[in-house]
Amino acid sequence: MKKVGLLFAAVPVLVTAAVYFLAPADSEASSPQDRTAVDQLARDQAKAKAERDAAGAQRAEDDKTIAALPPGLAAPAKKELAQQIVASSAFSSLDWRSSYAAIEDPGDGEGYTAGIVGFCTGTHDLLVLVENYTEAHPDNGLARYLPALRKVDGTDSHEGLDPGFTAAWKAEAKVPAFREAQEAERDEVYFDPAVRMAKLDGLGTLGQFVYYDAMILHGPDSSPNGFYGIRERALKEAGLPSEGGSERAYLKAFLDVRREAMLAKRPGTDTSRIDTAQRRFLDSGNLALTTPLTWQVYGETFRAP
Repeated sequence: MKKVGLLFAAVPVLVTAAVYFLAPADSEASSPQDRTAVDQLARDQAKAKAERDAAGAQRAEDDKTIAALPPGLAAPAKKELAQQIVASSAFSSLDWRSSYAAIEDPGDGEGYTAGIVGFCTGTHDLLVLVENYTEAHPDNGLARYLPALRKVDGTDSHEGLDPGFTAAWKAEAKVPAFREAQEAERDEVYFDPAVRMAKLDGLGTLGQFVYYDAMILHGPDSSPNGFYGIRERALKEAGLPSEGGSERAYLKAFLDVRREAMLAKRPGTDTSRIDTAQRRFLDSGNLALTTPLTWQVYGETFRAP
């Protein structure tokens, strides 16, 4: 995406130069319409540059804010705990590293779900993972499935994937580079953006985990039941801690909305990852996600010492 952005950013400059040199101001060929088009293009360029500069300045300011905060969920021990809690919901185990090779189609309409955070063939993130991995390691055992992955992206179809894709995934999961690729994709798409947003919203370690788990399950999009859509809906119910609101009240509102989103997507789905895990931490006032922790998911009890 960055390469595409740079390409488009360069095109207007080339067009402007071409119009200038081919149609100078004293040429009869330079009509009022031509000059208007050039002027509009220049204004558009200036606006785009100003927006990029403003975004860059805002990000730099946000970076300073985050750098001054405690590491929170990004601290190694807390990040390990976060992966364990997620694994308890996704795999009924605290051993999240055993899920590199996990792959199945649970029949939820999103195709194959695989790997440490449930990358899906139907939700684009699995495709991006394999594309990025193949760019760095062209001879990997999943590369031959890229045409099929692109074709089924956004659907639950297995066309071109069966019968060999699941075996290929499990085999590739034995390769250290692929395990590292899964972790890198998890961090770039889910963990880092969730923790960053939570810190800017004034949330502590528990709130950062709440955002992270929601980002994984609902996806980083702005639809009503996507992560950013859920956040916007929660903001209508409670103010952000960064703006003087109560952290506990805001997290309660966020979990309420998120639970509704889970049920809206799949009526009757088990919401215990909220009800008897995250909400339990919140109700006990454990905003720092301090261990030891005890929680239940799907009726099974888990403990982190």
